[in-house]
Formats: sequence, structure tokens, C-alpha cells
Amino acid sequence: MADDTLGYLRRPEIFGMMLRIVFVSAMSYYGIKWFMNQVDPTNKSKKSARKKATEQLARLAKSGSHVLPIEKLSDYEIMIASHLIHPEDINVTWSDIAGLESTVQELRETVILPIQRRELFADSQLTQAPKGVLLHGPPGCGKTLIAKATAREAGTCFINLDVSILTDKWYGESQKLAAAVFTLAVKIQPCIIFIDEIDSFLRARNSTDHEATAMMKAQFMSFWDGLITDPNCTVIIMGATNRPQDLDRAILRRMPAAFHIPLPNATQRRQILELILINEPVEDNVDVNKIARSTDGFSGSDLRELCRNASVYRVRDYMKNNRVTVRSTQSTSTLGESEDEFHDALRPISMDDLMISMNKMKESKLHCGSLHTERIDLD
Repeated sequence: MADDTLGYLRRPEIFGMMLRIVFVSAMSYYGIKWFMNQVDPTNKSKKSARKKATEQLARLAKSGSHVLPIEKLSDYEIMIASHLIHPEDINVTWSDIAGLESTVQELRETVILPIQRRELFADSQLTQAPKGVLLHGPPGCGKTLIAKATAREAGTCFINLDVSILTDKWYGESQKLAAAVFTLAVKIQPCIIFIDEIDSFLRARNSTDHEATAMMKAQFMSFWDGLITDPNCTVIIMGATNRPQDLDRAILRRMPAAFHIPLPNATQRRQILELILINEPVEDNVDVNKIARSTDGFSGSDLRELCRNASVYRVRDYMKNNRVTVRSTQSTSTLGESEDEFHDALRPISMDDLMISMNKMKESKLHCGSLHTERIDLD
């Protein structure tokens, strides 16, 4: 009887001790969690990613897309969503691409139309949009522009996947991030995942690959297979590379729609030059055909740089003629006799400007080519 009474008297003490233990444990847990967040070097980037993801998902929800609230997304999906681009924010259209009419038309037929008019192809599996599209060719020929313009015209979300965000110092995190790419894309579909320089990420596997890298590639391809086998999923992987021979053969199999974007010929170069100079002040004596014929081996980006350098020459002449010096933080510009000279209009781009710029770039290309040849000989 005495023992029962003693046990009854100790019950409140035991209950109070248990409460104190639970309270201390909870405080220790949240205290350690708060401390780890404070010392985490990626804490700021995670907060920034969450903010960007919240803004983009809110815009998608307003536009009528069926998007889950950010509270339903994992931390890994939020990191990927921070790189999400709304189709209205893509400032590249087909009108910004010249000389690739046949490629553009084929993309419209094989990729864009099956996305926009799914009801037309509901009774066929052969005419569905491909789950993998490869753009390959020399650098500077418009592969990235084509990918962005495709997403804009199709009205799909665009994830410009930076491979660096898939690498993490903690073991197993890279696989979770790779999985989050696909789980997020499925939730916000239709979606295009674009991987620039895809050969640097999904190159041919060999025995020298690090274990974490090999597992990430395997995880990526496993989820990719899940997209391929689901006919109702509208998620497309687009990759761009100038070294298709370095890609893993398993990746090439998953990208059946391949488009070669070559260096432009003379006609295409003329179209590109006309597009670049359409809104620029040029003199009447500018012969675009002559420039196009004289720039064999130039890519689209080379032609833009040629025109940009030519435009800079007129700025140099203006500074020289008006004795203009560059404004610094501690001194003001010297503008000749009066400040009004600063408002004089620049002269138009002349044919001489374009020819000087072209010859300078040709010399630079010749020098770089000789250096490349010397390296090959040394190897």
C-alpha cells in the first residue's frame, strides 16, 4: 500500500521530467537547425532561389497554367524553379533568326504544332512531339536562339538548365536535383528543358567517370525514359552542342529529332546582315551583297560582331572630331568649345567601316587558326 502511494506521488514528477526532456530536445533540434542554416554558405542563394521561384510560379498561375503552390514543391524543385523562364519573358522570336527557314519550318511541324494542337494528333503515337531534340553545329550559328524561339512560339515554360546547379558537394544531392528537374517539369508542363553544351554534361561514359557523376547521368536518363514512355506528358529535352560525336550513344537514342545548324552560306549571310542592320543608320553606299560574299566561314555571331565593330568606328570618329574624352568618376568630359557639341548626331555606318571591321576579323580568325594548327602539331 505504501509503495502504491509512493508511486502515485512520483507520477507528477515523472510527467514533469518527461515534459522537460521533450522541451529541451525540441529546443536543441530547432537551435541546431537554426545554427546550421546560419553557417550554411548556400543559405542566401536558397532564399534568393525561393523568391524567384515564387514569382515565376505566381505568374504561371495567373496565366491559367495548372501549377501547384510553392508549398507543395520540394527544396530541390524550388532550386530548379528559380531558373524557370516564363514564355512571355523570352525576347527571341522567329523574326530574329535569318537564313534558317527550312529548319524553322521543320521545328514548327514536328515540335510546336503537336504541342499547340494536341487534339489533332490524339489518335496517333507517331505524330506526337519528340521528347528529345538535338541542335548541333558550329558555335555561333543560332542554336540557343532557336531553342528560345521554339519555347516562345509554343507557349511552353522554359527551363534554361545550368549544369552547375546539378552539382553539389554532398553525396546524393546531385541525383535529387537531377530528379527534381523532371518532377518540376511534369508539374508545370508543357515545358522545354534546354541544356546548352549538352556534351559537357552527358558525354560518353567511361571507367574514369566519378561515381557521383555516373549516378547523376544514370538518374537523369532514367527519368528521361519515364517521359518517353508517357504519351500524355509534354516535356521536351532540347540540347545544343558543337561536338555531337562526344555525346553518349544512349543520349543520342533519346534525342531522335536532330537538326544540323551549319555555317551560313552567302545567301544566308546576306539575310543575316540585312536583319542586323535593318534598324541601324547606314550610308546608301553600303553593299551588303559584297560583305556577304567576302565573309565565307563567318557564323551569325561573327557577322553581328562585324557590324558592332563597324558601328564603334563612327563613335571613335565622333570623339576624335569633337575632342571628346571619356568621363571618369573624378573628372568631367572635354567637349570642345561648348557642351552643345555632345548632342551632335553620329554619322551613319559606312562601307569603309564594314570593310575595315571585316578585314580585322579575318586577320584575327587567321591568327587563331594558325595557333590551333600549331597546337595540333605539338600534340
